[in-house]
Amino acid sequence: MTEPNGSTLQKPDTDEPNTGLGTMLQAARPGSQEPPETRGRTTIADGVVEKIAGIAAREVPGIHALGGGFTRTMGAVRDRVPGGHASAGRGVKVEVGEKQTAIDLQVVVAYGVSIREIAAEARENVIAAVERMTGLEVVEVNIAVNDVHLPDEDTLEAGQDRVL
Repeated sequence: MTEPNGSTLQKPDTDEPNTGLGTMLQAARPGSQEPPETRGRTTIADGVVEKIAGIAAREVPGIHALGGGFTRTMGAVRDRVPGGHASAGRGVKVEVGEKQTAIDLQVVVAYGVSIREIAAEARENVIAAVERMTGLEVVEVNIAVNDVHLPDEDTLEAGQDRVL
C-alpha cells in the first residue's frame, strides 16, 4: 500500500517544447511552512525535572536538605560508597505530562527561619527554573517540611560523641 508523500511532480505539457532540462519537481512537503521548533516532538523524563527542581530548591537559603528521614539516611549511605554521589533529585517527586508538571518537595529547614517565607521562596525558585529550562508549565509545587535542622546536630553528624 502506498500513500502520497505530499510531493507533486509536475509533468510538462505536451504543447510546450521539451528543452531537455528534465522535469520540474515542486516540493510541497507537509510542514515546510511551519517553524522548525514545531516540527517534531520533545519528551522530558521525570528525572530531568526532579534534578532541576532539587537543585533550585537547594539554592534557597534556609533549606538545609531535601528528603524524608529514610531517604536522607539511604542517601548518606550511598554518598559514602566509593563511586557514589549525591542525587540532585533526592526528596523530589514529579509528574510530567506533555505540557505541564506537578512537583512535590520534602524539605528540612534550618532552625529559626520562617517556614512560610522559605516555602514561598523555594516555590518561586523551583517554578522559575523548571519553566525556564523545560518550557513545561508548573501547575503546583507542594512542599512538605519533614524536619527542622538544629545547629547542634552538625556536631553529631560529623561523628562526634555526645558524651565525653
